[in-house]
Amino acid sequence: MDLALFVCPACRGDLAAEGESLHCKKCGRTFPVRDGIARFVPDEGEVGSFGYQWNRFEKTQIGLGANEERFFSESRWPRDLRGQVVVEAGSGAGRFTGAAASTGATVIAVDASLAIEAAKRNNPLPNVTFLQADIRSLPLKDAVADKLYCFGVLQHTSDPEATFRALLPALKPGGSLVFDVYELSWRSLITGKYYLRPLTKRLPPRILFPLVRLYFGVLWPLLLPFHWILGRRAWRVGSLLGVTDYRGIHDLPKDKLYEMSLLDTFDMLSPAHDHPKTPGQVRRWLERAGLVDGEVTRGHNGVLVRVTKRGALALPEGSH
Repeated sequence: MDLALFVCPACRGDLAAEGESLHCKKCGRTFPVRDGIARFVPDEGEVGSFGYQWNRFEKTQIGLGANEERFFSESRWPRDLRGQVVVEAGSGAGRFTGAAASTGATVIAVDASLAIEAAKRNNPLPNVTFLQADIRSLPLKDAVADKLYCFGVLQHTSDPEATFRALLPALKPGGSLVFDVYELSWRSLITGKYYLRPLTKRLPPRILFPLVRLYFGVLWPLLLPFHWILGRRAWRVGSLLGVTDYRGIHDLPKDKLYEMSLLDTFDMLSPAHDHPKTPGQVRRWLERAGLVDGEVTRGHNGVLVRVTKRGALALPEGSH
């Protein structure tokens, strides 16, 4: 861990190693280092469902060729980034960490939940540093990242725009930021998860998961006839009922399709926050931040943004 890249997230002071912890030279705060991971948050808080989810489904999304394909097609970054620093804001179980590390870059993977432990187990790579930290208060010095990506995360924060803006100071001038957010559209009105979530998001994950597994297990066989009738479009029926169904979408063994579908059903119903946005809303994020060089399009997860940080940014008062 190169301490020259990191700061105290509370006061922005320099850090020093002290035994099994990091000590802030400015404010005196101490941050433990456990299992090779510096812990900048005292507990998981509202992201606890992700810690539960990604440690339970630690391997489900790992090793799929689609991960690398998506990472490079959506970022459009070159496959050789040696000498650069890449920050992963919200690692989950490390689905994309390996693809980022394969470029030869120095990768800093950050997650506020205990999912960071699964990410480290899945990617024990010498060029990756793992941090348990809040991406809204990154323990990184300003302008250290050449590249920064945030996939599948922003909609699960209480204020997605504020979280997006909190990422910008870590990026160098001329650096590249890629992120996505669920898309808000008329289909959101007929998506079953939004009718179930007022209840499910309030349940602790250890209580919710058995209920989701039971609900999913009942509906899974009942959805099969729709695949015979609708083919690839059958997933829409599951979406109406608040479940994910990847049959006919991914070419995987049946047990893998079941596991991935169950995982993403839990992923829909368990987070504390789910705030989709329209492409127009996201464009206005860029405008308010002074980012005029952004591309807003549609990607795998909804609204996809590629933007280069150029010139002065209109950051909120009090931002470092």
